[in-house]
Amino acid sequence: MPRLRWWGTLLYPAALVAVFLGGQLLLQAVGVPSALQASLAALPAVAALLISLPLRLRRCWAETHPWRRLGVRAPLPGVLKALLRGLIKAVLLLALVVIALMLAGQLSWQPRLSAALVLNAAALGLGVGFAEELLFRGWLLGELSLLIGRQRGLWLQAALFSLVHTRFNLPPLQLLGLLVGLLLLGLALGLQRRADGGLLWGAVGLHGGLVAGWFLLHQGLATIPPTAPAWLMGPANPIGGLVGWLGLILLLLARRPWWNGERSGAEP
Repeated sequence: MPRLRWWGTLLYPAALVAVFLGGQLLLQAVGVPSALQASLAALPAVAALLISLPLRLRRCWAETHPWRRLGVRAPLPGVLKALLRGLIKAVLLLALVVIALMLAGQLSWQPRLSAALVLNAAALGLGVGFAEELLFRGWLLGELSLLIGRQRGLWLQAALFSLVHTRFNLPPLQLLGLLVGLLLLGLALGLQRRADGGLLWGAVGLHGGLVAGWFLLHQGLATIPPTAPAWLMGPANPIGGLVGWLGLILLLLARRPWWNGERSGAEP
């Protein structure tokens, strides 16, 4: 029987954040450049997540196969297939944004790719995609589903994902756009996991593909002027703009059979 309590669900991510902030303070104290502090401090936080998460599932979820339940461990063909499906959706969403910016005259192609830049983008996408999906669509979605049910858990994890990633120093309309866009993305990622029968790798591919693709577009393929309208491309992130909303809504509509978990194998 699961032994879950709300206070544990709240304290677990708080402990991970404390590890991250403690690492930042330590790096600051020893004189590490500020540009490197966040990246380096994330390493012990991710290590703490990887070590503690299976222990929590065994203790609080009564789960004997935690990595399988989280959607991480599966036969390699299934992992690769799910990852590829997620990456394809990320490419299509970014293509929609690129086409809209080109039609609006807000994008000019200036390719300056290098092997180092591509590797950097791949590492960024895989690292951010895996760590955040493991936390939000692996642990949080599963734990909330056990506490309050699958549908309410789906919506609540998306709302928390949106709040954690939003920049609250933005003007009100841009803040609202980013909040809604991130909520839609959180729903899309949760439904991607359901559509993949509980595997996490499709969500990793979608999330990581968006992160890596936007980084490559900005740093190695094109120039987008700072005067580009926020309603079109969002506040420094296309998820918060009208085009990003449209792409995510289309993706959610395509995921209608999985909204209620009607398809077989849909988890959590």
